[in-house]
Amino acid sequence: MQETFLIISLLIIIKCSGAPVINGPSSEYDVNKRDVSTTLISNVTPDIIIKYIDILAGRDGRDGLQGPIGEKGEKGDTGPPGVQGPIGLAGPPGPKGDQGPQGLPGLSTGGAIYTRWGRSTCPDTPGTELVYEGLAGGSHYTQSGGGANYLCLPKNPDYLLNGLPDYANYLYGAEYERPVPFSNLDDHNVPCSVCYVDKRVSKLMIPAKITCPSSWTQEYVGYLMAEHHTHARNAVYECVDKDAEPVPGNASNDNAARFYQVVATCTGLPCPPYVTTKTITCVVCTK
Repeated sequence: MQETFLIISLLIIIKCSGAPVINGPSSEYDVNKRDVSTTLISNVTPDIIIKYIDILAGRDGRDGLQGPIGEKGEKGDTGPPGVQGPIGLAGPPGPKGDQGPQGLPGLSTGGAIYTRWGRSTCPDTPGTELVYEGLAGGSHYTQSGGGANYLCLPKNPDYLLNGLPDYANYLYGAEYERPVPFSNLDDHNVPCSVCYVDKRVSKLMIPAKITCPSSWTQEYVGYLMAEHHTHARNAVYECVDKDAEPVPGNASNDNAARFYQVVATCTGLPCPPYVTTKTITCVVCTK
């Protein structure tokens, strides 16, 4: 509306401005004012009008006051997920969890085998079973050759070949010889039993003790025995059960392989605690 008014005003100004007098070098003539005005108006182009309007327009005014904040628009659509960022630093360890349920029993990983001298049965400790019962045997006490150890011989032996070799080592039954704690067993043959424990894998015989270390299981307590010190045969020390028993029906005093009790001396041993008036004890332990 304002632009239209300005254009009309411009046309009126041009029409009313009058016709100029044109003087030539050789003649003078008058031009009709109406014809001049018409000519000027007809020569006004839109570009001239726009330029004139720009001239008439004043300078930009000062900025107005900021309008009120518009209403909040609707929520836009969710954008696509961004690129995954780098892995952060590890956090501190969490609290300790509750203990889980007990697992199933595992497979047996071994066991321990020992010989109980002086008894035909095994102790009644948990997990102990009898492998076989037998008779104690060894080399003759007068012979310097042969084996140095006592053997627990099965009651029912097996053989492979018939006949005898030209030279041999001889095996004899073993007897108790004048044992103080069980004097009624003098000259009786010695029984034995081979025992197996499935939950323990180590076996230990401790001389001069009647108890096992705290983490071990006691199998039996007894007396330390071997051959007599004047005999030609040297025998390995063995632990004979304190509740020894004889082989039934055999007390013939054959004097072949023998079990004698052991007494300490003060030669090389501290006295006390060792004494020369008591026999040496022993204990068999497993773990």
